[in-house]
This record gives sequence, structure tokens and C-alpha cells, in this order.
Amino acid sequence: MIAQEQAETFALQAFIWVIGGELADAFLNATGASQDQLAKLAQQPVFLGAVLDFLMEDDARVIGFCDSVQRPYLSVMEARAALPGGQLPHWT
Repeated sequence: MIAQEQAETFALQAFIWVIGGELADAFLNATGASQDQLAKLAQQPVFLGAVLDFLMEDDARVIGFCDSVQRPYLSVMEARAALPGGQLPHWT
């Protein structure tokens, strides 16, 4: 299990990767955030979870990001689980 602090650091890396590339407009449209809000939002664990949710919407995004930081593809899901709202439901 990954600690929340590590998950936040990983999600910040993902955020920088998303905003710094061709996915920036799609991310801003998906979140409804403006560029002026990004610095403040990036400090919030819930928003960082949304960054990882955005990555997990498309396998190509996960692969592209994880390859760029040389981390296993499952790292995105593991980090997401450690952030608020990322816990898997228990159905039993």
C-alpha cells in the first residue's frame, strides 16, 4: 500500500505531465478548472485524485505517463487508491 504523501507526489508528477503536454486542454475541459486555478488546486489531494482519474480514463494516457516517469502501469491505480475518494467499495 502506498502512503498518501507518496501518492500526492506521484499525482503531482502526473499533473505536470498532463498540463505540460497535448492533454492540457482536454484536462481543463474535463475538470472545469481554469489555468488561473491550477496552482491552488494542485495543493488539494481530492484534485490530485481527479488528475489520476483523468489518466485512467484512457490506457494510452497511463502508458504514456508511466513510461515517461519509468514506473509500472499499476502505479496510477495504487496512487489513486491512497488519495481521498479512491478507496474501492466493499460489496460484502
